[in-house]
Amino acid sequence: MPARNIAVLVGSLRREAFSLRVANALKRLQPPTLNLEIVEIGQLPFYNQDDEEPPPPPWVDFRNRIRASDAVIFVTPEYNRSMPAALKNALDVGSRPYGKSAWEGKPCGIISTSPGAIGGFGAHHHLRQSLVFLDMPAMQQPEMYIGGVDKLVDAEGNVLNDRTKALFEKFLDKFCTWIERNMRAA
Repeated sequence: MPARNIAVLVGSLRREAFSLRVANALKRLQPPTLNLEIVEIGQLPFYNQDDEEPPPPPWVDFRNRIRASDAVIFVTPEYNRSMPAALKNALDVGSRPYGKSAWEGKPCGIISTSPGAIGGFGAHHHLRQSLVFLDMPAMQQPEMYIGGVDKLVDAEGNVLNDRTKALFEKFLDKFCTWIERNMRAA
């Protein structure tokens, strides 16, 4: 079986984002059954239905990349007890026009990150609320609230301890199973 194509969305736009570090760590640890690719969201104009006819090229490209993926991993920080605006905008862009959502039925996983102790709990759960509406089955376990992330993954995406590496590998292993269980026939 060929590797499943996984779109990885990083919620932070910051060049040195901890979420980007985690996304890069996952890419380094991916098993041969997964092909993780970061899909950029910073170039997406804010969603405005008035701009749908014709849609801006970045929207079209983004929607096509999501449609071409088998599943999605969201890696996000928490901003003001919720997800970053750029990530919410990406959800909105991908869900439109109405009835043609690029997200529909895509299995997904969530990893929230924070240098603080709570690990982005608020962002994680606000994102889950949106995913329910978007009809994306979100993996429940292992829960991935990565607190103290600044001490766990370096700027190049290297995991700095065996316990964190084992957690990331467990997540990827369970995600492989989650995808196969929740893939819809095309």
